[in-house]
Amino acid sequence: MTHQNSVLALRLQELQRTTKPFNARGSKVLRCEHCLLPQPDCICFAKPTPCAKSAFLFLMYTGECFKPTNTGRLIADVALDNHAFVWDRTVPDPALLALLSDPAYQPIVIFPTQYAAPKRCISQIDDNGKIPLFVLLDGTWREAKKMFSKSPYLDQFPVLGIQPEQASSYQLREAAHLHQLCTAEVVIEVLKVANDQAAASALADYFHTFRKHYMIGKPHLNFQARSGDGEN
Repeated sequence: MTHQNSVLALRLQELQRTTKPFNARGSKVLRCEHCLLPQPDCICFAKPTPCAKSAFLFLMYTGECFKPTNTGRLIADVALDNHAFVWDRTVPDPALLALLSDPAYQPIVIFPTQYAAPKRCISQIDDNGKIPLFVLLDGTWREAKKMFSKSPYLDQFPVLGIQPEQASSYQLREAAHLHQLCTAEVVIEVLKVANDQAAASALADYFHTFRKHYMIGKPHLNFQARSGDGEN
């Protein structure tokens, strides 16, 4: 399998499709085309070799793939088998539905279990001979809840929830609740549950580098970046 970062591919597809320029804050910054950080802060030197044993499916809310703060592309760099789609409430992508029905995969939705029926909730991953396909609902917390409740094609799949033991160290976006993790932090924990420690460590190191370099480029976050230099 040839490695492709599906999140970046989706971003390019959506940029080519849109009729309006992407003019969000920071849109005029000259960025690396891969890591999306400002060119002086590029972290492509730290890009790991894809090593995750599981597959990942990103369902991204409209516009999410454009955001430089989105960490889905970091996960896609670590996972050889990765797929990304823009979420549509009424007309899901046929390729998305085909992937979910592929007998080679066992889709598992990553979401807090308190929002799912108890019979769907799991705490470990059974070895049934299929490749775990972790479904990530990528957007703001409000958008992720909307995707979870309004995607009937996901209702048949088990739900794995990650309960963080400490507050997120992300700090690049304001979370609705202190305990909420960003997507990369969630996947680090998911990989641990999947007994894929090598991929969890690779993603943790990559995320740490991303977070540090992103904050160096933000004057109002420079204090956090300097204070984080000694983080593990």
